[in-house]
Amino acid sequence: MRLIKASFTFSLLFLLSVVCLAQDKNTGAIKGKVRVEKGSPAEVAVILRQGEREVTRTATDKRGDFVISRVSPGVYGVTLRKTCLAVGSIENIEVRAGKTRALGDHLVLAVDEGCVVFIRGSVFNEGGRSVPGVRIELAKIVAENSLQKIDVRITGETGEFVFRLPPETAKYRLTLKADGVEPASQDVAIDSAAVYRVAFTAKRIPK
Repeated sequence: MRLIKASFTFSLLFLLSVVCLAQDKNTGAIKGKVRVEKGSPAEVAVILRQGEREVTRTATDKRGDFVISRVSPGVYGVTLRKTCLAVGSIENIEVRAGKTRALGDHLVLAVDEGCVVFIRGSVFNEGGRSVPGVRIELAKIVAENSLQKIDVRITGETGEFVFRLPPETAKYRLTLKADGVEPASQDVAIDSAAVYRVAFTAKRIPK
């Protein structure tokens, strides 16, 4: 009796494997790699569609890789979405039975400007003229007496500078440094994506 049951189980598993193999030969797959201009490529929604109709979806892994399996032969489009990244799309992807369509690693999503914090500033001298070539250091305030250095800018010909940051709640310190000029700092509290403006006056060190 046990032998009969074992034989029946083996036959059933073999039949299922043959059916699955047949299904794989009748369908195809799509794979690719998503890169992002800034941030992590993980958890980007990859939506497979025919026209405007969604067929299925998956998400990228921590390296930005994705695979969509068991896709019926046909022509598809793919939409890529993630919060604070511009929406990406690829059209006219032909899928063939038994084949994997590779989209490569050139899928790059830019930052959505509507989800970015801009800190824009200007440096003037005591007479109100723009000051180029001044060093502006940006640091994140992580504790009362602790700073994490983030970036540096040098003011341009018009004395302007700009930093782009993620829209997370945080507090930053901007510090002006230049030869013959008194150091100066300003703190900026960020609570949402927006443009934050600051202005420095470069005061000469008395001789």
